[in-house]
Amino acid sequence: MTEALAPPPGSHRGVWEAVGVTTQADIFESHRPRLFGLAYRMLGSAEEAEDTVQDAFLRWSAADREDVERPGAWLAKVVTNLCLTRLTSARARREVYPGPWLPEPVVTSDGTLGPLESAEQRDAVSFALLVLLERLTPAERAVYVLREAFAYGHREIAEVLDLGEANCRQLYRRAVRRLAADDTRFQAEPERLAWLLESFLAAARDGDLAGLEKLLATDVTWWGDGGGKVSSARRPIEGREKVLRFLAGGFRGFLAHVGLTVEEVNGAAALVARDGDRVVGVVAIEVRDGLVARLRSVVNPDKLAFVERQLGRC
Repeated sequence: MTEALAPPPGSHRGVWEAVGVTTQADIFESHRPRLFGLAYRMLGSAEEAEDTVQDAFLRWSAADREDVERPGAWLAKVVTNLCLTRLTSARARREVYPGPWLPEPVVTSDGTLGPLESAEQRDAVSFALLVLLERLTPAERAVYVLREAFAYGHREIAEVLDLGEANCRQLYRRAVRRLAADDTRFQAEPERLAWLLESFLAAARDGDLAGLEKLLATDVTWWGDGGGKVSSARRPIEGREKVLRFLAGGFRGFLAHVGLTVEEVNGAAALVARDGDRVVGVVAIEVRDGLVARLRSVVNPDKLAFVERQLGRC
């Protein structure tokens, strides 16, 4: 579990001034990274997370500072409830989304989503988990994120959501059961993942189908998210032979026109494709028994704007 969204000990103006935080903007900025991490985990969208945090800032600016005893808790409640409102409309949009929906990729080596020092912390922001979180109701997702990612107790979660503590415990148990029922999430040692990515890239560039075949599990699946704006498979491609045919065709042609690097995206090594300064794709893989079992490719340009800005600052 990662750090909780909490202010320094105490509550009122004197405490914040004692640590050098003297304006409303200063207080908010001290919480912004954690608020962004909360919103992203709730929404799976970096752009929407940024908008949500900005909306929270406007509410914070209009609030009576003397009435806010615990700024961190107050802001977490505002952001969570803004996310719950957004999730209601997001679920409707994703039901008619053209092709597979995948989260917006985020470079995590710069600490954008907080410290990811353990396998559990990295898994908590992985594409695989964020896709699974879409199966939860908004309330289940909020309880799960606050509990697992920010170490909130059930009493604190109840205060954030204006629900009973027993109800929050039930929502959390239900979320854990629903996520545990999926057995398709895999983890690999970072060194093995990096080696597979490099080997996969080299074989794909060279058209080495025999080499690619050795890297792929027999039941490998490819998901492509083009959002209806860029050509991409509208359905998951399942099975080694079908994935190999896809890689031998359009994907190899795509590789011929872009530059590729390996970056840490959503807590794990991933391929990032650039056309000049423009990011045109991110491919994340999951490994099972030493082989590539899942590939998730985001080529929807709307979902690449945030990661492009991140890499442009590097």
